[in-house]
Amino acid sequence: MTDVSAEIDAKLAALGDWRGETLSRLRTLIRAADPAIVETVKWRKPTNPSGVPTWEKDGILCTGEVYKAYVKLTFARGAALPDPAGLFNAGFGGGTRRAIDLREGQFVDDAAFTALVRAALAANG
Repeated sequence: MTDVSAEIDAKLAALGDWRGETLSRLRTLIRAADPAIVETVKWRKPTNPSGVPTWEKDGILCTGEVYKAYVKLTFARGAALPDPAGLFNAGFGGGTRRAIDLREGQFVDDAAFTALVRAALAANG
C-alpha cells in the first residue's frame, strides 16, 4: 500500500458514516478494474487539506468527493463514455465531464460501474 492509499484509507475511516463506506466500495471497484490504476490526491487547499482522491492511468479517470448529503464520482472524460446503464446522473452541463452522485442508501450496479471504469481506461489509452 502506498502512502497516498493510506491517506485515502484514513480520510474514509474518519468520515465514520455511509459516505466513507460508499466511496470505499467504489474505490474497491475502481482498483479492481485494472491493477495498474494509480491512486493520487489532488487539489489540496486550506478548506480541504486532505484533497480529492483521484484515480489515474494515462491521465485522470475519475475523482471521488464527499459532501454532506452525497458522494460524487466525476469522470474526467465522462461525456465521451458509453453509459448504457445510465449511471451518470450529474454534470451534464459541461462538455467533457460527467458524474455519479450517490445519496445515502443509493448504490450503483457493480458490473455497470466496472464497465464504466474500463471504458474510461480505454478512452485514456
